[in-house]
Amino acid sequence: MNTVADGGDDRAVMATAVRWILQELSRIAPGHAVEVRVPPFGAVQIVDGPGHTRGTPPNVIELDAQTLVNLALGAETWSAAVTRGAVSASGTRATLAELLPLRNL
Repeated sequence: MNTVADGGDDRAVMATAVRWILQELSRIAPGHAVEVRVPPFGAVQIVDGPGHTRGTPPNVIELDAQTLVNLALGAETWSAAVTRGAVSASGTRATLAELLPLRNL
């Protein structure tokens, strides 16, 4: 069975899912105040407010692909993901709690 780790077909599916979720986040929360990073699949700036142009943004969220998918589907809560250390969030506005799960899935 191919997995995300071995670079099989599941990796391509995961990449597509992550990019779609990031695109959906940018649609429902447009802006540049928070950067969401899901290495190695993508990153997006969301949430209205002051943006940044250079260096590390003041509000950054970094998480793995499976955690993002779980949050988007409602299979895990934001607080549970943060508590188990699956999310790195820095900055006063670095949260996806009000945006996930996605309602249109």
